[in-house]
Amino acid sequence: MPLSVPYPRFTLADRLTPEQLAFFQEYGFLHFRGFVSPDTVAELLRASEQVQQRWLADEVKKVNGVPIKYGKDVDGAPIVQRFAFASHHSPVLHEFLQDPRFTALFPLLEAPGGRVGENEKDGLVINHYVNMEGSEFSQMGWHTDSLRDVFYGKKIGPMLNVGVHLDGTPATNGGLRVLAGTHRQSLRDILFRKKYYKDVGPDPNEIIIETEPGDLTVHDGRMWHRVARSPLVGEASRRRVMYVPILAGKYEPKHEHSPTPFYLRFLHLVK
Repeated sequence: MPLSVPYPRFTLADRLTPEQLAFFQEYGFLHFRGFVSPDTVAELLRASEQVQQRWLADEVKKVNGVPIKYGKDVDGAPIVQRFAFASHHSPVLHEFLQDPRFTALFPLLEAPGGRVGENEKDGLVINHYVNMEGSEFSQMGWHTDSLRDVFYGKKIGPMLNVGVHLDGTPATNGGLRVLAGTHRQSLRDILFRKKYYKDVGPDPNEIIIETEPGDLTVHDGRMWHRVARSPLVGEASRRRVMYVPILAGKYEPKHEHSPTPFYLRFLHLVK
């Protein structure tokens, strides 16, 4: 059925409610208010800034084969705009991923062996969007997270993409957009419904996800989604989100000698 707007926001406890499970099965995403407190948001931001300082000083180019995306901040200073495996470089971020509430999301996989993918895919990713000259990351075009499985000739595995939002993002400041229900689409639609990353414009059926600092969102890896560019410029356009995959199936950890996945060789095109 079509999704009414505004959609319901929930609270995440130690287990999902029947209403939350039914909503996800139908629409492919969930939005939880107040997953972490303002103090925890501040602590996570400090931890990410500490990782950034070390990577800038050490001129880190890749982590476990995944390129790190650098850009410019509002004052022209260099910043990391896309971190990968950030929790491997911060005890604070690593400890955060041990939060038992993440396990409450495992039933959404509808598969045994659910786990937080701290060592898989790109690990804990932190996206830092800024809209201004010199920024290398202000939006992300339409895509699904399942393409990587298809690209490597594998059966699409169960995957959730879980986002912890560290800045508030009203509709007037861009942010996450999803096509509700596309987690149940055909393989053809996963591949060809839109041009991956090149299509950046609005879709008449997209749902705007408006977040507050500390909110958590989760969407099925098969779902089409994008991150819209902020119409604002400079400090007002800043948006920071931490993403971690929740997975089931074969355990496939990355390590320092892991090759760069082919699809990530085009990361520089995402601006």
